[in-house]
Amino acid sequence: MIPFDYQRATDADAAVELVDGNPGAAFLGGGTNLVDHLKLGVAEPEMLVDVSRLPYDTVEPLPGGGVRIGSAVPNSDLAAHPVIREKYPVLSQALLAGASGQLRNLATTGGNLLQRTRCVYFQDVSTPCNKRDPGSGCSAREGYTRHHAILGASESCVATHPSDMAVALAMLDAVVQVQGPDGPREVPVTELHRLPGDEPQRDTVLGPADLITAVDLPEQAMAARSTYRKVRDRASYAFALVSVAGALDVVDGTIRQARIAFGGLAHKPWRATRAEEALRGGPATEEMFRAAADAELAEASPLQDNAFKVPMSRNTLVSVLRDLM
Repeated sequence: MIPFDYQRATDADAAVELVDGNPGAAFLGGGTNLVDHLKLGVAEPEMLVDVSRLPYDTVEPLPGGGVRIGSAVPNSDLAAHPVIREKYPVLSQALLAGASGQLRNLATTGGNLLQRTRCVYFQDVSTPCNKRDPGSGCSAREGYTRHHAILGASESCVATHPSDMAVALAMLDAVVQVQGPDGPREVPVTELHRLPGDEPQRDTVLGPADLITAVDLPEQAMAARSTYRKVRDRASYAFALVSVAGALDVVDGTIRQARIAFGGLAHKPWRATRAEEALRGGPATEEMFRAAADAELAEASPLQDNAFKVPMSRNTLVSVLRDLM
């Protein structure tokens, strides 16, 4: 680990000002991902701007319904919050499916959204990686690819996004509140993360001095019956091979609306809009669920070690939708 300067921000504007125009500066929240990268040599910041004590640690109702989650709310507190458990169970379940209890006590809402891939080649600085060192190559393409992407990947990068929480937020149409050098703005979670293209080093549409201050959840009646399912190599403390966040609105056997997002399949939380469209207006039957899954996975492009993700994704989605009936 290299020496670095440390500054504690007094408010959001001061934090943004400290990072803006300083390419060697980075925000520090819970640090559960960043500290790992400091130890591995993946990240070598010249300055860390501590934003963990800014006043963004509450969950509050919004005037028009829904809730605002402060960016510094710990994952454990958010998972246990009574409003989240009652109105957005998919979010509580996703948070509890991630990491360990100790990590959830430190990890924050803002940091969880911005955590970087756990691709082993990204974390191994002795190997080429376009995400860590643009233009150096992608070691995963000819390497071990059990955990890598089957949707939305590029020749430059096949890494997957690791967050469970972000998959639930994408399904819920959450909106990120951002404070940047040009003032505040909103970014839908479905538009926050990027597919790799030829710039896999850019995980999101945010600039280096853009600070997440909150995440808004809209009021959604159907979210009260939402759920999250994660398939992984061991029972706990493992990243998803496949995960599904889902909600259904069914009246008299007909699907009025469906909301679905996949995790573990792409460079970003994958909102399954093709499956949602296939389900809308159709009968709530297992045959329809399988047809919707096939519509979403039609363009899947597995690698040498992860073709199993296609049937696993289909079966997990069908199981989730069946349980929501």
